[in-house]
Amino acid sequence: MPETDARLERALKLAFSCLNRRERSEAEVRSRLAERGVEPPVIEDAITALIDQGSLDDARFARLFVQDKRALEQWGSNRIRRTLLQRGIDRELVDQALASEPTEIELERALGLLRRRFHSPPRERRERNRALGVLLRKGYDSELALDALVTYARDDGRSELS
Repeated sequence: MPETDARLERALKLAFSCLNRRERSEAEVRSRLAERGVEPPVIEDAITALIDQGSLDDARFARLFVQDKRALEQWGSNRIRRTLLQRGIDRELVDQALASEPTEIELERALGLLRRRFHSPPRERRERNRALGVLLRKGYDSELALDALVTYARDDGRSELS
């Protein structure tokens, strides 16, 4: 019994050390503990304890991740969704976290990105394709990216993209 307590204590210390740096998903903590040689039953006990304490919460992780990536990286919903799913977040939690923003706000964010990257609306096909590529790589839906290009051109007084 004392040996099990010592292993659990070690696992919790390892988990807290990685959680102290930044918020992490349950899957990331599991992986980190496994990399450090913690046995699966001890990992389960540690994860349960962390969840019970409120130190580990995938819903909170997803919400914060969405807020950060939208505000700091200008990522679109597709890229955020893909990344969260890769990090082991449940699809339902991902959808809930992404539902917090209407499409109009995402369109405004895409327009802001275009305005920062392109001082005037792209006129030539090559420039438009480059602008579209920027938005798609950031994870914006293709329809929304096209809407952003058309809106940018229209707002500038030229609607040659429509």
